Amino acid sequence: MSLVTLIEYADASAEVKAVYDDIMRTRGVDWINNFWKALANDPAQLRRIWDNVKQVMAPGALDPLVKEMVYVAVSATNGCEYCTYSHTAAARKKGMTDAMLMELLAVAGLANETNRLANGLRVPVDRQFIS
Repeated sequence: MSLVTLIEYADASAEVKAVYDDIMRTRGVDWINNFWKALANDPAQLRRIWDNVKQVMAPGALDPLVKEMVYVAVSATNGCEYCTYSHTAAARKKGMTDAMLMELLAVAGLANETNRLANGLRVPVDRQFIS
């Protein structure tokens, strides 16, 4: 259950509808997911986050599939069920297979384990790693 009302398109202000329309146009979908409906309670934040998503997730040095896979790994690590599902679906649309997902999660799990060990042991960083 959401802590705030989910703002449906029909109930949205003109400002929120403009963002919703941009989301649907950009993503090539005919619906708005619940994350955006929750953020719509603060139209300025909705716009800011959507603009950031468009900028960061756009093609660049990393291709869109890699970006979605990084998002899945971070979401899983942070324990965000919503984002893990959402970005797994997006990554699948961009070509991620079950084998890729399993390997991605294995790498994320290994990184979490070794990060905790290195932090717990207070291992000094090798100077060769520092440029």
